[in-house]
Amino acid sequence: MGYIKGLLLLLGVMCTPSTCTLECLRGFNMEEDICVDVNECQEAPPPCGHHMQCVNTDGSYTCSCQPGFTLIDQQSSWQCVDYNECDTKDICGLKAYCRNLIGSYECACYDGYMNTNTSVHCIDIDECKETEKRREDICGSKGACKNTDGSYWCKCAKGYTNYGNERTPCSELDCGTFEAENVTQHNAGLADLLSMMRNSCVALSNPNASGEHTANGDALLEKLLTASENILSSVDMDATEDVYELLSTVENAIRLIGPQLKGNLTKMDSTETDVAIAVQRGSSPPTGPFYLKTENATLNTDWKTAAGTETYPGFAMAALLSYKNLERSVNRSFDQLQGFEKDGTEPTFKIFSRVVSVVVSNPSTQNLSHPVVLTLRHLQDQSEASYICVYWNDRGAWSTDGCHRQRSNATHTVCQCEHLSSFAVLMALYPVDQNFALLLITKTGLIVSLLCLSICILTFKFCRSIHGTRTTIHLHLCICLFIADLIFLAGISQTKPEGGCRFIAAMLHFFFLGVFAWMLLEGVQLYRMVVLVFNVTIRPLYLFLFGYGTPLVIVIVSAIIRPKGYGTKDLCWLSLEDGLIWSFYGPVCVIIFLNVFFFIVTVWKLAQKFSSLNPDLSKLNKIKTFTVTAIAQMCILGLMWVFGAFLFKKGHIVAEYFFTILNSFQGALVFIMHCLLSKQVREEYYNFLSCICTQNKKRYSDFSSTHPSNSQSQGSRSGQNTRESQI
Repeated sequence: MGYIKGLLLLLGVMCTPSTCTLECLRGFNMEEDICVDVNECQEAPPPCGHHMQCVNTDGSYTCSCQPGFTLIDQQSSWQCVDYNECDTKDICGLKAYCRNLIGSYECACYDGYMNTNTSVHCIDIDECKETEKRREDICGSKGACKNTDGSYWCKCAKGYTNYGNERTPCSELDCGTFEAENVTQHNAGLADLLSMMRNSCVALSNPNASGEHTANGDALLEKLLTASENILSSVDMDATEDVYELLSTVENAIRLIGPQLKGNLTKMDSTETDVAIAVQRGSSPPTGPFYLKTENATLNTDWKTAAGTETYPGFAMAALLSYKNLERSVNRSFDQLQGFEKDGTEPTFKIFSRVVSVVVSNPSTQNLSHPVVLTLRHLQDQSEASYICVYWNDRGAWSTDGCHRQRSNATHTVCQCEHLSSFAVLMALYPVDQNFALLLITKTGLIVSLLCLSICILTFKFCRSIHGTRTTIHLHLCICLFIADLIFLAGISQTKPEGGCRFIAAMLHFFFLGVFAWMLLEGVQLYRMVVLVFNVTIRPLYLFLFGYGTPLVIVIVSAIIRPKGYGTKDLCWLSLEDGLIWSFYGPVCVIIFLNVFFFIVTVWKLAQKFSSLNPDLSKLNKIKTFTVTAIAQMCILGLMWVFGAFLFKKGHIVAEYFFTILNSFQGALVFIMHCLLSKQVREEYYNFLSCICTQNKKRYSDFSSTHPSNSQSQGSRSGQNTRESQI
């Protein structure tokens, strides 16, 4: 070392004739005229990379990987990466498994083995040498524990079983539940089913010497469904005792078969039944929610409810079984279903879903800590009905105790029950509220009205002799009334879907308001004709803006303020609960009040003109006719909605009849008032029919030339009509 330092000192001396300078090589620092080695490993940042360790050398340093890491070349750069020691075969021995760590690893013993302070290897745990309480927990009070390498198994005494799972406690079997004491003589199939399950139960409680069981859960479940199918398809389950015995037998059988199934979830079906069974096994009770689903039902509950709070047998089981045709045999025997009267009438009941059974391993199912939720599918889609959740009690009847309905729609009902049994949904059938006479009057009258309004629309559109402001008003009044009646006939009861019902209600709101808006315009026109000047017209644009614009604004504002007020539970009309109905009755009352004012003034002015000696009596007579028809029209439409205010509340029979008659036949009344009672319109009809008849009689083709006097009279009459139409 002294030789090296001397050499370095000699090399570092730089001498010139005038000066002499000493410099150290790289890796050394000058200290008191001596070059001293620099420890690069203590510098910051460290000279070596991640997961590396630094070793100082004289004048330099070296880098090497930390233990548990290996040096690799990554993109022309040497880096240390973790080395997976678990790739080494048997690094932890045969009774443990390896877990790799960053830069290291650890060994953990398999279940049934443990480490000791004196040994690094895993040794077997003798579960059977634990305390007496421990032995009872792992095998039960009637189980004999035998230790094996890394495990153990329990041998059950006669009358007990662990359902083929050797590491679960032994549970007592009650094979007496399969005795055929209450089975009627004609139901031999049910007796055979009970015998089969009793034999399986006895065989399960007598294991062979090897501790294994000959029972096969999946095969036994298939036999159960086949036997049930034979019973349900070949025997009419008329006797209540047979139904109760079948339901009880199948529930007890599933409770016996479920723990023997191999998989955690088993589904199986036949032509008569459909079952889904879930099983969870382990040393501790399972937790958390779960659901089971069949074609016609869904079960929502949790494993704590299914397993119970009593001694855990090493498994938890839940099953949902649907009977596809059993409702035909149990559509009777309704017990304790009081309190469903409606309007003083008692309903009749009908099974409206499949009968389903819920079975769990929990032995205490009569008062569950958490209720189960069942979703049952209806036999038919039915939106307007009253549904009731019921269960089959031990008296062989349907009851509502402990079950209630959460919600329903057209296809499903959700039930919540505090105990388990067989369940179904009942539909309460009440006497039909709709009177047949009212329904017949409504449909007949509306069809007649639509036909009459069609004729009115064609008349006002194509009869040139009557064209004018009043005719335009009558035309659009009939159009609004025609569309409103058509929507009323086709959609007033179509409450589903909800959006469609709201649209129908809005359209009825708009067009019925349109009817009254055009009726107000008729009152204004009469007032202008009589009170102001004769032969007064209103521009069509102003008519359209008021006749259609005003109702549209009212409907838009109402829809923005109360969108949910359109459409009710029973009818597609305005709701009576939130006050939206006044967006219709308010404008209607205002229009009726204004028209009453206009008509009073009109009648008063007409009386004055008739009392004076006015030479133009034809004009006065025509205005009188217009006024009478307008007043009659207002009375019919206004009176209709006075009674209509009470229509959508039950119990007003007289109002319902008046509204139905006036509403149904209002189109026919408009046709009578504005067409048949009008001399001009009758003459137009006569001319139209005469023209058709003349064209069909070819032998009278020269009729016009041979009868000039008749033609002249018609022309004279036509001219007279033209003069009258100017008013």
